[in-house]
Amino acid sequence: MRLALLLISAAAVTAPLAASAQYGGRMLDPRLVAEAQREHAGLVQEYGGAETGQRAAYVDSVGRRVAAYSGIANPGSAYRFTLLNSAVENALSVGGGYIYVTRQLMTLMNDESELAFSLAHEVAHVAAGHAISRQQVAQRPSIGTILGSILGGIVGGGFGSSIAQMSQRNDQLRLLSFSRDQEFQADTLGMRYMIAAGYDPAGAPNVLTALSRNSALQARIQGRDNRELPEWASTHPDSANRAMRSVQEARASGRLGSGVTNRTTFLQSLDGAYVDDDPEQGIIDGRSFTHPDLRMQFSVPVGYLMQNGTDAVTITGSAGKAQFGGGGYTGTLDTYIYRVLQELGGSQRIALPPPQRTVINGLEAAYATTRANASNGPVDVSVVAYQWAPGTVYHFVMITAAGSGMGPFASMISSLRKITQAEASAIRPRVMDVVTVGPRDTVQSLADRMAYRDFKLDRFLTLNALAPNARLAPGQKVKVVVYGVRRRS
Repeated sequence: MRLALLLISAAAVTAPLAASAQYGGRMLDPRLVAEAQREHAGLVQEYGGAETGQRAAYVDSVGRRVAAYSGIANPGSAYRFTLLNSAVENALSVGGGYIYVTRQLMTLMNDESELAFSLAHEVAHVAAGHAISRQQVAQRPSIGTILGSILGGIVGGGFGSSIAQMSQRNDQLRLLSFSRDQEFQADTLGMRYMIAAGYDPAGAPNVLTALSRNSALQARIQGRDNRELPEWASTHPDSANRAMRSVQEARASGRLGSGVTNRTTFLQSLDGAYVDDDPEQGIIDGRSFTHPDLRMQFSVPVGYLMQNGTDAVTITGSAGKAQFGGGGYTGTLDTYIYRVLQELGGSQRIALPPPQRTVINGLEAAYATTRANASNGPVDVSVVAYQWAPGTVYHFVMITAAGSGMGPFASMISSLRKITQAEASAIRPRVMDVVTVGPRDTVQSLADRMAYRDFKLDRFLTLNALAPNARLAPGQKVKVVVYGVRRRS
């Protein structure tokens, strides 16, 4: 994972509450703009890449429409809107004017006014100067930070250095959470921008309610699903309270129920969109991670959660944390592990035990465990490297309590295997299917088509913002998640 998220100094700037498109106004800080430009490619790579085509162009057009009322000079060039190919529901922004929204968040929306508010809210964070000091990063250590600090110096920028970057940036992402007052201010400003742009302010409470309902559903699903939400998925907490507040503001505006919604256009833009994981990045299904293109699979221990990224999978549980990744490597397994262990301690000297050799599911493998002194005490750090093919190595790096070694992850280590072509071909993406309700369709009959093993009705109701006793009318458009055909890049 190569995320390089920009964090900026807080600025006490209040955005003007524009009533018409602003082509004057203040300029964004050139330093922040330059930083955002430098970090954009890394952030996009971290979050699954940027979508292109009509859907991305649509997001850009809506973003520019609301940004015109933010009071920032030259809004057409000051802001940049990116649709991320991510399975996490979120939108985020950095101070240099770069706004990001995920395709997964879009799947929870039901019309353009909801998209307009989500983008306007992020525009407002930029226009109001909401930001967090870099110095706070050091005040929030995590086990991921410990893992990254231990593994950060691997020679040649190997897997360990990518762990270090990811761990540090995950901590930075955690700090993207704005204060309650900043969230409320961004909601207020965002609603004013969208109203000025001609949208129905109902989009604000509607999308916040959708997020709240989805969070409640995910909490019910948790325990059957081994997916861990990354830190950046929680940058906008307390959606329920924000939804109630936004209803009051929408009513006070006198515009509730009037203005643009463009429901049909919005739903058409969603038709065919991926939902959940992109198979090109691997699929989390229960306790298993399967990558059809690499033809590999492994399973995590009971009770452990996974977080799928572009270049690595992070595994977290009560007894330790691990990451899986790899790629091209021309040396031997022993040499690789020696190089890793030589850098584990940084300036401290640690023992370098000889790697042990074994065979796991027909794969040549080597492993070693060493002791390192982390900031909160000694820990065991283990590396298991697998010779996947000539010139290709995949590996787990694990951190556990001192004395635990690889024990907590023994079942995971032994589960890595090559899958057959038939198994790989059987993996299909979930996609959004926008359907027209027929005379015989019911909520239950459409929910039965959802491409999930459980909670089909609950997922369908949440996806379409429907009440449990809702009745559908013929001709109505609704969203159904079905199995589709993979896109080939």
